Amino acid sequence: MKPSHSHSHSFISATVMGIDPGLSITGYGLIRGDRSRITLIESGAIRTNSSQGLPARLKQLYTGLNEVMTTYKPDHVAIEQIFLAQNVSSAMKLGQARGVALMTAFACGAEIGEYSAIEVKKAVVGVGRASKEQVQIMVQHLLALKNRPEPADVADALAVAICHLHTIQSLWPKQPLRNRRFMR
Repeated sequence: MKPSHSHSHSFISATVMGIDPGLSITGYGLIRGDRSRITLIESGAIRTNSSQGLPARLKQLYTGLNEVMTTYKPDHVAIEQIFLAQNVSSAMKLGQARGVALMTAFACGAEIGEYSAIEVKKAVVGVGRASKEQVQIMVQHLLALKNRPEPADVADALAVAICHLHTIQSLWPKQPLRNRRFMR
């Protein structure tokens, strides 16, 4: 976490990039949060060319994620864990895409957090079995967006980022460090 300063008040803030990994579509979202608000920095989807072989698609994913990470330099990267796949082949491809995301985040020097879909939904919606539409609505509300984030992969990535921000905020000091009084 990089401390930021605003006028005479010192406060802690962090930039978090959320990733919803996938071989066809990987959603990403960058947010910045402090004690009082969360703001959207950037979001989007990296789409790979399905007519190309697996190595080329993984390279497309790496290139896209690396470009976003080197541009915005997130303090933290939060990645959704794999929880369900249609078959073994799909699970392996998803695992490889997730591995590219983890490696790219690590290479860029970000702190990494990993969360299950249930943990993310519980943190953002309040219910671990929330629908994709409920996640989109809450992400729209929490980030004060005019429209729901689309596609759902982008909303999921922003939800992972929000979940991680809430997790790290619980570890921040309760008040600015220089105003803290210690009892003897």
